[in-house]
Amino acid sequence: MKLKLLFGTLLFSAVNANAQVATIDENFESAVISTPANYNNLVNGWTKKVLASAPHTVYVDQGSGNKYAQFYAAGSTSTDVFLISPQITAPDGTKQVIFTATPTGGSTLEIGLVDNPENLVPNNGVPASYELLQTFTFTATNTPAITPVTIPASTKQYIVFRFRNPQLMGAPGSGVSHAALAIDNIKYNTSSVLATSDIKKSSDQIRFAINNQNTALQFVGKESPKSIEIYSATGSRIAEGAVENNKFDITTIQNGVYFVLIKTKDGKIQKSKFIKN
Repeated sequence: MKLKLLFGTLLFSAVNANAQVATIDENFESAVISTPANYNNLVNGWTKKVLASAPHTVYVDQGSGNKYAQFYAAGSTSTDVFLISPQITAPDGTKQVIFTATPTGGSTLEIGLVDNPENLVPNNGVPASYELLQTFTFTATNTPAITPVTIPASTKQYIVFRFRNPQLMGAPGSGVSHAALAIDNIKYNTSSVLATSDIKKSSDQIRFAINNQNTALQFVGKESPKSIEIYSATGSRIAEGAVENNKFDITTIQNGVYFVLIKTKDGKIQKSKFIKN
């Protein structure tokens, strides 16, 4: 009996170890969307922390044929809930997480780390073990650029997306919030892989190259972009501005790998990267 118990313990430990993932590439397309709605349809090891009375504050939804993780205020401006990644191998500081975000109304999104998801309590703040990494604030008229978030070396092995502070969004004077935030295309990987894998090539995509003098980004194509923002591999914005004569000066930028957000004249955002040697 003791031997059987020991074997069972070892097997359980092995299963737990195998459950850890080194990278994440999640688009939620394997989730089942049903009628009536199933609000417990997260997939591939993703979990959530919500109030039992409001399971629809985090679930997988679908629009225009695309599936995504949906945060929803469910009427309350006090909604404070969590979407939690599968357990990752202990981060060593070399990987980043990037994702897309589509807001409806205003809210706050935090990216953090936690050692034990059970310590997260919805609508009750965060535990001392919660490590905040980056905050994005959305309004009814502004969607901030989602830049890569570096995951630091840590013993905490769960990435947390925290949705909170939903702004009033309902009938005037109602005091309710129907704010929502869709999260999709979550990638956790090394910076050399991020920002190059999920850019869909198309005939109208704005393209660029570094000029021979290594001093400017030279844009090519039928149309010049309106403006660009350049971010370091750690997610810090180091340059921004308008593109003039199909060029953007990078003389003052040091050698390295950079991410670039290109804003077109019709308001669309394209993501890419470049290496300055």
